[in-house]
Amino acid sequence: MSAEIIKQNPFQSMIDRFNIAADILKLDESIRQKLQRPEKQIVVNFSITLDNGSEQNFEGYRVIHNTALGPSKGGIRYDNAVNLDEVKALAAWMTWKSAVTGIPFGGAKGGIICDPKTLSKTELERITRAYTKALADIFGPEKDVPAPDMGTGPDEMGWLMDEFSLVHGKTIHAVVTGKHLHSGGSLGRVEATGRGVSIITLLALEKLKIRPARSTAAIQGFGNVGLHSALFLYEKGVKIVAVSDVSEAFFNPDGINIPELILYYNLNNKTIKGYPNSVAIKHEELLFLDVDVLIPAAKEDVITKKNANDVRAKIIIEAANGPVSSDADEILQGKNVLVVPDILANAGGVTVSYFEWLQNSLLESWRIHQINKRLEDILEKGFETVFRVSAKYDVSPRIAAYIIALKKVAETQSVKEVALEAPKFKQN
Repeated sequence: MSAEIIKQNPFQSMIDRFNIAADILKLDESIRQKLQRPEKQIVVNFSITLDNGSEQNFEGYRVIHNTALGPSKGGIRYDNAVNLDEVKALAAWMTWKSAVTGIPFGGAKGGIICDPKTLSKTELERITRAYTKALADIFGPEKDVPAPDMGTGPDEMGWLMDEFSLVHGKTIHAVVTGKHLHSGGSLGRVEATGRGVSIITLLALEKLKIRPARSTAAIQGFGNVGLHSALFLYEKGVKIVAVSDVSEAFFNPDGINIPELILYYNLNNKTIKGYPNSVAIKHEELLFLDVDVLIPAAKEDVITKKNANDVRAKIIIEAANGPVSSDADEILQGKNVLVVPDILANAGGVTVSYFEWLQNSLLESWRIHQINKRLEDILEKGFETVFRVSAKYDVSPRIAAYIIALKKVAETQSVKEVALEAPKFKQN
């Protein structure tokens, strides 16, 4: 299989699932085509001066998938593998994610082709500011609101906000979320996706009548999402028997002491490599362990038709975007594996991003317990709705989530189009 085909996989997976849900809803062909395609695809080219004095050119993207429910919302990733098909898929997932959780946002995504590990802080700042300047007419609190993603964080979001504010001649906090607290960020944003994953995991365990204190979990990926998911589940009594990051994968049948591992990770240059209190295993082995819960929190397409039969977990919680490809769905369903889809499982991030945007827009600052309680309420409601629709249509939770999202966006889109087409009467 060529690298190009693999790159297109996430978008194709989204389309495959979209079509199943659209068929069930008997969606009109024109609205179906409209919701499959992004509203806007922007490609920007810009150059910056590197620290050594040489000029380097960069290519960046911003895809706005849909704005029927509100301003588009979505992260910006800095990675060498960034490509337009991936960004299109991620932008669409953001639309469905917001719709499933009832958040008044549309979906967008952005990215710059670069390796942030090889760039200095000053170079990253120049890249972020140049990208922002190129997209200054696209971004805006009521138009399109970026957020952090792979390879970006609060620093990049702060530079983006500052550059956007400079272009517009005034400070505009609500243009971006995931900022540092001192720049108008929200409490709870850093750990929001991981907290959301843990809330959804506990609800899934309850669904299968498995007590958290009797359950085991394996987590692939120990970045922001994997780390916080592991910590919150560990605190609830779930035994985390395996974790991995790009450097290494570890297994301990007696359970890994997650606070101890986090301390090691922070002291070891943000990597778990060499952690002493576990046995090193192959990366792929982690996906096939006999555990109650498997949490893929790394990249897309890690479980495919090729390896889905080897999965032994009872529950898969999609903490990453698109970790299970569409060609694996039927196999996992046949094995009775409960897959909680990404557009519900990792929606904690966009939910608290929405809270940050609201606080900025209202010039308010909420307390952490208020934020966590609201997050829990929204995710619990989303979970219950997905499983109710799943039972009603006799489909997987994933297809149920798509049915909910498509129905909501399609209906809102239709209402907006009717309003646009309404005849304009002259006033006497």
